[in-house]
Amino acid sequence: MPTPDLPQEPQVELSGLWHRYTGPASSGDWTLRDIDFQLQPGELVGLLGPSGCGKTTLLRLIAGFEQPERGSVAIGGRPVAGQGRWLPPERRGVGMVFQDYALFPHLDAWRNACFGLKRGQDTSRAAWLLELLGLKGLERRYPHELSGGQRQRLALARALAPGCSLVLLDEPFSNLDVEVRLRLRAELPGVLARCGASGVIVTHDPEEAMAICDRVAVLESGHLHQCASPRELVNAPATSFVGRFVLQGNLLPAQVQAGSCETPLGVLDPRDPGAAGSVSGSEVLVSQQAIELVPDDDAEAWVVGREYLGREWLYQVQLGELRLRLRLPLDLDYSRGQRCQLRLRSGESARLYPSGAALVAR
Repeated sequence: MPTPDLPQEPQVELSGLWHRYTGPASSGDWTLRDIDFQLQPGELVGLLGPSGCGKTTLLRLIAGFEQPERGSVAIGGRPVAGQGRWLPPERRGVGMVFQDYALFPHLDAWRNACFGLKRGQDTSRAAWLLELLGLKGLERRYPHELSGGQRQRLALARALAPGCSLVLLDEPFSNLDVEVRLRLRAELPGVLARCGASGVIVTHDPEEAMAICDRVAVLESGHLHQCASPRELVNAPATSFVGRFVLQGNLLPAQVQAGSCETPLGVLDPRDPGAAGSVSGSEVLVSQQAIELVPDDDAEAWVVGREYLGREWLYQVQLGELRLRLRLPLDLDYSRGQRCQLRLRSGESARLYPSGAALVAR
C-alpha cells in the first residue's frame, strides 16, 4: 500500500516578527511589525514595496545579519532566531546575492564561484553552474574584466555552488541596463528550479515581481499588506495600497448611498446585488484602462504628461487634487495642457475600500 505524501516543512517560516534599529542615529521606530510569512520549497517569492518599507531588513533577518526583537525565524523547519535561539549566518545554509555583486576583486571568476565551498568539497557543481549561467570560458577573468550581467551571473553561481536550498536576492538586477535586466530576470526561475532551490527576491518594481515570482509579498512601512500570487493580487487586492502600488491603479474618493457608489468620474454599482447593503468605504480603486478621456476646452481636467509605451499611451491627467493615470490607444493622441472630460467606462470593474466590495461602472 503506497505511503501518502507527507506535507513538507516550509523552507522559511516567520512568525510574529518585529524589528527596529537601535542606537544614537536611529529613530527607534519599528521597521517591521508582526510579520507572518512562509516560503514553500521550490517557490520564488518577491518582497515588493517602496523604498524604506522594510524589504531588505526582512531579507537580512532571514539571512541572520539582523536579529528580531520579537517573533521567530525558522529555515527548513529548524529554528534559527527568536525564543532564545540564534544561529549565525554562516550556519544557516543560505546563499546571498547582493545588489552590488560583492565579488572579490583579487579572485578570478572560478575562485569567486568556489569561495563558499569547504576545503576538499567537489567543485563540479560550481563548474556546472558557470556553464548553466553562460560563464564557461571566462573562469580566469577577474570581476573588472566582466560585464555587469556577467558579474551578476557570477554572484548567483557563487551563492548556489555550496548546494544551498535557499537563495536570498537583494535587488540583484537594479544596476543593469534594461535589456540585460529583462534577460537575467527571465532566466532566474529556471536556474533556481534546475538547482532545486527556493528564493526570496527584493524588488521595488511591481512589473518585475509579477513577471517572475510565484507569490508576491507587498510591504509598506513595515506592514505586510498581502502575500499572494500575481493573479490574486490583480483580481483581489486586499488593500487600497496594494491596488495603487502593485497595479498602479487610480484611487477615487467615493460616497456610498443606497447601495450605489458615487465618484468624481461616475457612478458604480455592486457587482453582487445581494451585497448592496454591506457596501461601505471611502475610496474606489479603478484601473488605468477603466477611464475614458474626451477633449473639452471648458473641462476642469487637463493632460499634464504622457508616455509612449509602444502599443498605447500612458497619460497623466490632473482633476482638482487628483492625479490620474490612463492607458489609451495610440490613435487617441492628446497634447500636454489639453483640457478634457473624464468618465468611467461602462461595465468596467472596480473595488471599494475598506470593504473590498466588487463594483461595476454604469
